[in-house]
Amino acid sequence: MTDLKIILLGTSGAVPTSNRNLISNAIIRDNELFIFDTGEAIQQSMMKNKVGMNRPTHIFISHMHGDHILGLLGLVQTMSLLLRDKPLFIYGPSGVSRFLKSNMNIFNIKLNFKLIVKEISPGLVVKTKDYKIYAKKSNHSILNYSYIFVESSRPGKFYVSKVKKLGIPEGSLWSKLQSGRSIHYKGRSIHPSDVMGKSRPGRKIGISGDTRPTKSLIKFFSSCDVLIHESTFSSDEKNLAIERFHSTSTEAATVAKESSSNLLLLTHFSSRYKDTKLLEKQACKIHRNSIAGRDSMSFIVPYSDEKRLTKSYVLAQTSR
Repeated sequence: MTDLKIILLGTSGAVPTSNRNLISNAIIRDNELFIFDTGEAIQQSMMKNKVGMNRPTHIFISHMHGDHILGLLGLVQTMSLLLRDKPLFIYGPSGVSRFLKSNMNIFNIKLNFKLIVKEISPGLVVKTKDYKIYAKKSNHSILNYSYIFVESSRPGKFYVSKVKKLGIPEGSLWSKLQSGRSIHYKGRSIHPSDVMGKSRPGRKIGISGDTRPTKSLIKFFSSCDVLIHESTFSSDEKNLAIERFHSTSTEAATVAKESSSNLLLLTHFSSRYKDTKLLEKQACKIHRNSIAGRDSMSFIVPYSDEKRLTKSYVLAQTSR
């Protein structure tokens, strides 16, 4: 079993508040860190949540608006000052490389680690044997990428009774079958499917960035275990949301419902809302399993075939 943890490092959009930093979301899978957007003061949020500055890290920028990227320069500098020695990968739309290069030159920022910046196109962005990350254009006032993090499927359940019935001794042969390799034992071939159940799905996390709801995004976010979706405005401010190319709480909930996503985390709240419970209440009328995120909210995402991810589970994890 591989732990996969979500941490909301900042939940405010455009203007921070006394209890909300600017937008940033983190996923930690084993020791690997994935950051989606880098609002100002992200270093402090990372320190507060004990995220760590020297683990394998990939940073994904949704778009070139200040509240989503201005923290990137400070984060890179802080990592260097703390003697990071691992490569840092940054992905984002056209302009992200120029932003970093020009500002690092102006401020004479020297790094002691390798910085790899990739300006991306829609589609597959990162691929490993354990996961894939995809980007898709959404509907904002400038180019915005929404992202999905998709784990690879896991092997099916290993039936010890079936293996023992075949007389296969415990040890390396069991390990080969569990890893998906066929074996030869006493003159016969034995395949993983002979002793294991069907493969089980990995976990899928969606991150919207800033966007109006669209049919293409609903398809993109299909069957997410967790959908982290902007909810800049309440449903009462739909006209303003349309004007500024953002989403309301009810629109985010509609995307979650129509995409068959399990848990909806609302984020990127306008500073006009001191209490986001109103937006959560509006969302829950459409998608019951919705939560208004808050800074430092964190929880382990279980596998869907082992435990259903519910509001009560998340709130219990967060209150510890």
